[in-house]
Amino acid sequence: MLAVFEMFSFFGGLVNSLVIILIHCLLAIIKYVTPMTLWPKKSVAGEIALVTGSGSGIGREVSLSLAKRGCHLVLWDINDEGNQETGRMVRSLGAEANVYKCDVTDREAVYKVAKSVETEVGKVTILVNNAGIVSGRQLLDLSDEDIAKTFDVNTLAHFWTLKAFLPSMMEVNRGHVVTVSSVLAEVGIPRCSDYCASKAAVKAMHQAVAREMIIKRKDIHFTLVCPYLVKTGLFEGTSTRYEWLLNTMTPEYVGKKIVESIQTEQDHLYLPYLIQAGVLLEHVLPFRGQLVMEDFLGACAAMQTFTGRKKD
Repeated sequence: MLAVFEMFSFFGGLVNSLVIILIHCLLAIIKYVTPMTLWPKKSVAGEIALVTGSGSGIGREVSLSLAKRGCHLVLWDINDEGNQETGRMVRSLGAEANVYKCDVTDREAVYKVAKSVETEVGKVTILVNNAGIVSGRQLLDLSDEDIAKTFDVNTLAHFWTLKAFLPSMMEVNRGHVVTVSSVLAEVGIPRCSDYCASKAAVKAMHQAVAREMIIKRKDIHFTLVCPYLVKTGLFEGTSTRYEWLLNTMTPEYVGKKIVESIQTEQDHLYLPYLIQAGVLLEHVLPFRGQLVMEDFLGACAAMQTFTGRKKD
């Protein structure tokens, strides 16, 4: 009798779960085919938003886009000159900005500066983990230090900032965490072994922590951002065979879309949207089939012309 009851319970739960999954799939399809500009957006005015890597590129554009919507910006970057410039640009838009020089790979520095932020500014309710680096060399050309540095910036830094700011979000039961990963978290390409691995690792961490907050019934939202090539200089020199199909995006465009994803509480943001079809194929095709598709698009040769961001 107990076995029969367990079987009915299993099938009843299965049917209920499948119905709920179907509803979520339909909602996701509706969101996918509807322009983000038409979605209802929550206000972020008055929120304290901290952006790492805010001294240039995507981090700067996210900061400016948040400033236009009334956020108080907390800007973190190891590049103090670029970060101060971002601060001036934010203030020129009429928003408040507190600028801090912080090496996010130094966990003690992260904890120390985080305490200063809470004392001097207040509790951070929007955290954008954006700072990232790329080496652009084959595995055997990478030094051990190169590999460790990539993971320090692209992966481990997210642990330190989350440990610093997530408790206060949980305390007020409000917040939003943005993790800037990459499309390369989904597939490895030559000369990006450390970068791909670090972005895949931070994607997995993001998903795990988001689930922890759901289990704890905390009203803290998480958005995973996976962009294709962005014209920030980080991947300077790279090219694919059909640039017209997936145009390299500007940091202004990506920054705006990230902020819109916060306001619309998206779980995932793939940019450009068409890239999701490629991601789906990568998960469906066998390995050799993936190679054929990547060869057709020129993905495996994309990094051969890589030069990277020019250093002063």
